[in-house]
Order: sequence, then structure tokens, then C-alpha cells
Amino acid sequence: MVRPYTPTGGTAVPTRRSLDLATLLIANTEKSLAGLDAYSSRLMQLCLPGRLSLAEVSAGLQLPAAVTKVLVADLVNSGHLISRDPAPAAHATDLNLLRRIIHGLERL
Repeated sequence: MVRPYTPTGGTAVPTRRSLDLATLLIANTEKSLAGLDAYSSRLMQLCLPGRLSLAEVSAGLQLPAAVTKVLVADLVNSGHLISRDPAPAAHATDLNLLRRIIHGLERL
């Protein structure tokens, strides 16, 4: 059992308020992993193959999301990680477009 403040070096609040569980994380492969602590290095290794959500990284690290957010915020600030908002929800369906499509199909 690891105390939540241990991986973050005592920091309790992330420096970025925009991070949520659906935030996508992308490792910056141009940044060296040298000098990172064990948790940050492990986090980067999780993100190297591709995009992962903050929730997936938290589960992979087996740490609470609040702790993972602090680690992620520090890595985004240092340029090791790139964070992206998840894709926006689909816009409302255009019923007129659907009716025209159905009407066109019926004429076939």
C-alpha cells in the first residue's frame, strides 16, 4: 500500500484543472525519460504505444485518479505528455437529412 501523496512528492492538487478521466494522453517521444521518478517513468511507458485516457493510465498505475491527475499535470507541464480533450459528442441528428435519405432510398 502506497500513501497517495508519495507518488506526487506531497503535491495534492494538479496544476491543470482541465484534466478529467476522459482526457487523452500522448507521450512526446522526443523528450528523454532520464531524470523522471519511478511513477512518472511508468506512466510514460504506459503512454508510449499510443493514446490512452487518464482513466486507463490511472488503472494501469493502480493509483487513484486524483493522484494520477497530479502526475499527468506535471508531465504535461514538462512537455513529456500532450493532453487532448476527448472527441466531442456527436451533434444532434438532422431529421430532415434522414428523411431525404429515406425518401431517396424509397425511390430506388
